[in-house]
Amino acid sequence: MATQIKFGTSGWRAVMAEEFTFANVHRAVQGIARYVASQKSNRARVIVGRDPRFLGETFCAMAANILSSHGITPLVIAEAAPTPTISYAVIQSKADGAINFTASHNPPEYNGIKFSTPDGAPALPEVTQAIEAEIAAFDANPQTPEAKKAETQSQSQPLSQSIDPRRMYLSRLREIVDLDVIKKAGVKIAFDPMWGAARGYSDAFLREVGVTVATVHDSRDVLFGGHAPEPDDHLLEDLRQKMREIGAAIGIATDGDADRFGIVDEDGTFLQANYIIALLFDYLVETRGWKNGVGKSVATTNLINALAEKHKIELHETPVGFKYIGELIKQDKILIGGEESAGLSIRKHVPEKDGVLAGLLCCEMVARRGASLGNQLANLFAEVGSFYPLRENFSLTPEVKQKFTEKLRRDPSEFHGIKVAEAVRTDGLKLVLTDGSWVCYRLSGTEPVVRVYSEARSREDLAKLSAAAKAWIFD
Repeated sequence: MATQIKFGTSGWRAVMAEEFTFANVHRAVQGIARYVASQKSNRARVIVGRDPRFLGETFCAMAANILSSHGITPLVIAEAAPTPTISYAVIQSKADGAINFTASHNPPEYNGIKFSTPDGAPALPEVTQAIEAEIAAFDANPQTPEAKKAETQSQSQPLSQSIDPRRMYLSRLREIVDLDVIKKAGVKIAFDPMWGAARGYSDAFLREVGVTVATVHDSRDVLFGGHAPEPDDHLLEDLRQKMREIGAAIGIATDGDADRFGIVDEDGTFLQANYIIALLFDYLVETRGWKNGVGKSVATTNLINALAEKHKIELHETPVGFKYIGELIKQDKILIGGEESAGLSIRKHVPEKDGVLAGLLCCEMVARRGASLGNQLANLFAEVGSFYPLRENFSLTPEVKQKFTEKLRRDPSEFHGIKVAEAVRTDGLKLVLTDGSWVCYRLSGTEPVVRVYSEARSREDLAKLSAAAKAWIFD
């Protein structure tokens, strides 16, 4: 029996040679090609790109052939490209979508397919469901009359075209990021693309104007150094070492497909994404004068809520999933939107996470303000109060999961000995307490795990809240 291919908002991901096989990739791309062909009567064009994972070029060639057989012109990106670059290319070239072979920050044994719609955004559920239905239809009848007709027609169709969106994307970043400010400040920067798709992007962009940048992990390694290409605190030691060597004011990192970011302060402190989104929100209001709104997922820090109140800016709190932020970007309802899982974008830019942009804006912010990120965060805390967020995962036995799922349906009036001010069900269950702290529970849809997000106004209170949050699951 064929593997069921399920596309989430981040596409379909699986372990290579187990489920991510040539046969299953063929089925998945057939489903996408059939979907695109059903949406457009005249000749469609679809971008085909990848991150640097194993066999990426082979999968791109396969996808190009399948698209051509359906009368769709493939626009193939030869080199590995960041997900936000591919997103921008879709918009600029007015393509009918993009197939991106990437497993983002997943371990090296994974690969995946991400499909973007003509607006450059991650495919929404109605699109991914339609693609899954087309895969099932192809499985039932691999040689439909339409496919035969398309194959006959394809003999006279032009072959795939090659595109290089790098220059176009970096040109867009030059319109957003104030390079002069960074250059004049004389700050030194260290960059870690984690062997990923952003190689030759962030550092080359800065070097063009004479900024001192030192790069680590600047070669292709399909094993990503033997771990997941995730710009998280414990994986950035080489970046810290390089920062010390050159006396860098900031270290910036991106994940495998460069849609997520990791930021290290001048003293080597890793700043979690919650704080980076809040700092950039405050900075963009200050320097760009934008006031049209701010977006954050329900699991992201309430420091953003406090800043929205301070700046008198409308707050949009969304379910988890960047597609919701992307929709707000497309409608120009927000100046910045982000998630605690290190995804953000800004107004009039791509409706997709952009880790390259996030790092460069942080460089600009440090340069213009002439203060470390830690000092800038301390200033924010002095203005609106302190916020200490935490994310934890807990594995559940089937019995505990069933019992806890029942528990989540009820709204407790008290938690951790504190009165519950509000029970929010935007995504999972978020209990906002009267002292300003909160805890949010989200059950994973793919594994027996509950994700627990908590936030308190002091480190001591966070430790107590985290213990209570865990106890509430298992008691």
